[in-house]
Amino acid sequence: MIPVTVACRTAVADGVVALDLVGPDLPAWSPGAHVDVVLRPDVVRQYSLCGDPGDLSRYRIAVLDEPAGRGGSRLVHELSEGDNLTIAPPRNNFELVDAPRHLFIAGGIGITPLIPMLATSTDWRLVYGGRTRSAMAFAEDLVARHGDRVALCPQDEVGLIDLATELGALQPNTAVYCCGPESLLAAVEQLCPSGSLHVERFSPKPTTGALLPFEVELASTGQVFTIPADRTILEVFEQQGVPVSSSCEEGTCGTCETAVLDGTPDHRDSVLSPEEQAEGKCLMICVSRSHTPRLVLDV
Repeated sequence: MIPVTVACRTAVADGVVALDLVGPDLPAWSPGAHVDVVLRPDVVRQYSLCGDPGDLSRYRIAVLDEPAGRGGSRLVHELSEGDNLTIAPPRNNFELVDAPRHLFIAGGIGITPLIPMLATSTDWRLVYGGRTRSAMAFAEDLVARHGDRVALCPQDEVGLIDLATELGALQPNTAVYCCGPESLLAAVEQLCPSGSLHVERFSPKPTTGALLPFEVELASTGQVFTIPADRTILEVFEQQGVPVSSSCEEGTCGTCETAVLDGTPDHRDSVLSPEEQAEGKCLMICVSRSHTPRLVLDV
């Protein structure tokens, strides 16, 4: 874990605060990365890094205050300059792929992981939507820096993003990156050509299918545990004292990714791509289950 201090606190939109976190020897990171922020011993949240990857004197995060959420954003908004925190080293489940062109689609606070990608890409366009212009963090700064490469779509002015037009005119070999509310992600997933889309979710993707019991075998010891229908692999491991790492417990951060040596996972995470899920080589033990009676995990 890394100790950091809030060096600067700035309101960057209605209900959105940006924090610059400073600390010694901050690890390098790449666009799309996030950090786990320990807000209390029992409250750990994941926030995308939205600053400059080349500036390792500080990390920047921006957080929307969500009164109806689980309380993490409220704790962030109560922080002041000079407050001390602990964070985990950056992780990246949303790496920017090399492509001739990129189309970035952001909804609300989903702009944060996309901002560092703009400096890395060469041929790109950003379509950024939000409820109102004043609620869209960094919007005016992005337009000032990048001009007509950035299309702002405040809903109260122009309505929802015209995804049919944006994705219908997609040139070949364009990588599409999207982050925002589930309604936006679901709509983009329906319209975007297979294989070109990369998404990051801040909340779990809706899942379907019955929850059935199954067994998990630990490859290192041969121990076998039954996972009941109403409990996760992670919960059973924690009860049995099996040492594993976890954070969000929602299948969105990737911390608990575990290799699968045998069996077919029932993927219920929002981290792995469809191709990675189809390979079945790993799963997130906080939410995913099994299609086969037993999984053998590299634990």
